Amino acid sequence: MSPLLRRSGAFQLANILKAIFACVALAAAVSWAQTPITTWHYDNVRSGANTTETVLTPENVNSTNFGKQFTQPVDGIIVGHPLYLPGVAIPGHGVHNVVYVATMNDTVYAFDANSGSLSALWTTSLLDYSPPGATPVPIKVKGCGATVAWTQTGVISTPVIDPIADVIYLLAETYESSQVVHRLHALDVTTGIEVGGWPITIQASYTYNDETYTFVDTHEMNRPGLLLNNGYVYAGFGSGGCNGGDQGWVMSFNTLTAQQEAFDLEPGNRFGSVWQKGAGLSADSDGYVYADSGEGGMVGGVDLAITVFKLAPSGSSQLSLADWFTPWNWSYLSANDVDINNAVVILPDQSGPVPHEAITLGKEGTIYVLNRDNMGQLCASCNGSDTQVVQELLKVAIMGYTPVVWNGSVYITGSSKIQIYTLNNGLLRPSISSTIGHITHAVITSNGTSNGIVWFNNGNHLTALNALNLHELYNSNEAANGRDTLPPYAHFGSPIVADGKVFVGTLDSLVVYGLFPPVSAVAGNKQTGTVDMTLPVALKAKIVNPITRSGVSGVAVTFTLGKDGGTLGSPTGVTNADGAVSTTYTLPEKIGTYSVSASASGYSSAVFTETGTASTPTALAIKSGNRQTTTVGTPLPNPLVVRVHDAYNNGVAGVSVSFTDQGAGGSFSTNPATTNSAGEVSVTYTAGNTPGTVRIIVSALSLHNVSLTQTVDAEVGD
Repeated sequence: MSPLLRRSGAFQLANILKAIFACVALAAAVSWAQTPITTWHYDNVRSGANTTETVLTPENVNSTNFGKQFTQPVDGIIVGHPLYLPGVAIPGHGVHNVVYVATMNDTVYAFDANSGSLSALWTTSLLDYSPPGATPVPIKVKGCGATVAWTQTGVISTPVIDPIADVIYLLAETYESSQVVHRLHALDVTTGIEVGGWPITIQASYTYNDETYTFVDTHEMNRPGLLLNNGYVYAGFGSGGCNGGDQGWVMSFNTLTAQQEAFDLEPGNRFGSVWQKGAGLSADSDGYVYADSGEGGMVGGVDLAITVFKLAPSGSSQLSLADWFTPWNWSYLSANDVDINNAVVILPDQSGPVPHEAITLGKEGTIYVLNRDNMGQLCASCNGSDTQVVQELLKVAIMGYTPVVWNGSVYITGSSKIQIYTLNNGLLRPSISSTIGHITHAVITSNGTSNGIVWFNNGNHLTALNALNLHELYNSNEAANGRDTLPPYAHFGSPIVADGKVFVGTLDSLVVYGLFPPVSAVAGNKQTGTVDMTLPVALKAKIVNPITRSGVSGVAVTFTLGKDGGTLGSPTGVTNADGAVSTTYTLPEKIGTYSVSASASGYSSAVFTETGTASTPTALAIKSGNRQTTTVGTPLPNPLVVRVHDAYNNGVAGVSVSFTDQGAGGSFSTNPATTNSAGEVSVTYTAGNTPGTVRIIVSALSLHNVSLTQTVDAEVGD
């Protein structure tokens, strides 16, 4: 038995034991469903859709509730998108949700996905597995510096994770003794340590017509995201961004034996790069592998430039071509650098005449819907369109990016807009579109078929759209004071989203966006008390992590009075082990509704609303209606208005007030009368039949009486 096979058996046993212990630890730490991101755009069919997102919704993704959480610095450019594993048991550090990134400096980082206060859980330099003196490849050696704006090359593609074996595979370039070297690494996701028997130094050749063609490291770059399919890691290669001596290659590596297979797209020729703007190679449920190629020569079934190709699953001594499609105008496309350069997206089985379909597009903006069982190869007699394919939509998404498939629709970016096409019996039907600007590869998150959100980098900012109507929900430039600014990112850089977090790699950092944990009012809200009293229940605020649902301790919280005041027992406090903090509140001396906000840096605020009512009545006062004149049997010109108030001159409602004219024979419209919300009563007095001075006495409770003096004249002529 080979050392690799012996290693793999012990390795698998160790991983079984590790999984058991991790599950025990994870059960105590995490009690809700979580979604790993182990490959480019979530899955091997490259759907671009995460349909298990329960935290982020169109209702809460806005600049009030959502924004930049933290930034973790790294030592170089992150080109491939981050990967993510929930509930990883890190030796010596406990269980963490972990986000993994790799840089052009050949460094790999594992960060806690939920906290920016922790340093890297582990860091591995892949140069440690190269001979002494190895460095990333200087761009002057690799070439194309003006095109890619890089200074060096290291790890370029999106890695891939085997979540069962707990291994992350990465393909790195190094410069050793004036030679470019490619290695496929396999690191333990819990420690960052290279697995025994790895890395594999790539040395490939391909034989065609009895001639052997050799993989030349200097001319080759691995741009497409790695694919893990049925125990094999697949990698695509091509130019570094401008044409030279490069050829398109696809290689596979057996994860147990390290056996390597290779396929040369241009044997004896040049170009035909497999680069796909960094998008991953794809695979269908039968294990066939799909990719696109760039410009170059095309000889059907041999030289495969400007071609969508299908490779038979690995397992023989050499990868083999199973089927292919080349557009009728491939020569024009190649000569004008408008190659096919995105992932081949495997569509769900369709109900129409062609059940097994794939979709892709290129720089020219033409969408190709292909029959995976008969891709169409080349129609030599076609002119204007490819009649042998399922569907072809011409130039609708110029300089477009990999489509996203969600909820029976295909989302396509290009021509400075995003478009939704519905799938009907395997055919695309245009629906709605929205002009956006410069868009990169998009992804969609949802909870099943609801709460769909489209995410993408748009120029210098992160953007989120409602997936149903393409209305903008959020962009990182709208928050005040540059709070959510997205730093510059690599060419074709794109976000990835899971478990309430959006991860974006930049030129020198990992940026994490998410919901601001809310400061919630959990006790003492909406109380009613009399003025100038301390409310019986303290105002209690709490901060809960929306991901773990546990309280966040040690956060400084500030309680702030609204504009009408009151008195706080403690205007500042720090959350306890349960994430709670409280203060007493004394109402102001005036009746009304009052607010107190509880806020903390990096969290959305809570507002307490309290009501102050009048205290015990202390006085009865005349407001209006004193010293009027009327004639006998006639009402006074104006009503009599009196007011009951407390010690702070607040009107007291609900008090019964009585009136008497001490036998003068007059009458009152209401007697007794009850004070209104202002503490007032208003009654009309009609004089009796005896002229003279009338003294009206007003009384309420045990308060001091007040009196109003009125003059009653005889009728004219008496």
